[in-house]
Amino acid sequence: MIIHPTRTNLLLLKEKSKSISNSISILKARRQALIQEFLNTTVPFLRSREDIRKTYGKALDEMALSLGHEGKSGIESITFAVERDMRVDIIEKSIWGLKYKDIVVNKNPVRETDQRGYDFRSTTPHLEEGIYLFERVLESMLEIAAFENKLKRLADEITRITRKIKVLEERVLIEVRYQIKTITQYIGERDRESYYRLKKFKSSD
Repeated sequence: MIIHPTRTNLLLLKEKSKSISNSISILKARRQALIQEFLNTTVPFLRSREDIRKTYGKALDEMALSLGHEGKSGIESITFAVERDMRVDIIEKSIWGLKYKDIVVNKNPVRETDQRGYDFRSTTPHLEEGIYLFERVLESMLEIAAFENKLKRLADEITRITRKIKVLEERVLIEVRYQIKTITQYIGERDRESYYRLKKFKSSD
């Protein structure tokens, strides 16, 4: 785009350059804040995944031990007794202006033994521990679902801002500064020519 080399346009370009630089600084500050939030969220996310892996392994071990005592049919009948609906609400939250979905569980997945709907006095500690651990797994999986959505939104936004900063720094700002340099040189040469013409004119007098 060709801009007429006038002092007015030069001033406008300098203001534009300043505005772009300010926008880049704001975007970088926002990106840094989002990166910090991403890192803060990653820690509990990774911990939850590790907790699930360990808890799930222990739950399988306990259920395997209880299988020898209660038998397959006994465990299956208890499975029907403990079955329930897990209702969750999806709500929208915001951090640094970025909106993301969060999960709110209406009821705690982990129940007390006497709240499971069967006579726990007739079961073994292995079965009770197994059920408890599986409920813990469910609780952690719901937490991970919330973490994953938040992390994805943060990662997408950080990527978007990084691309925008790159365009502003490597294309827009460079072009504006080039135009400023070109017009400045043109005006400087024009002023020098005017000065020499005026000096020559005075000398001829």
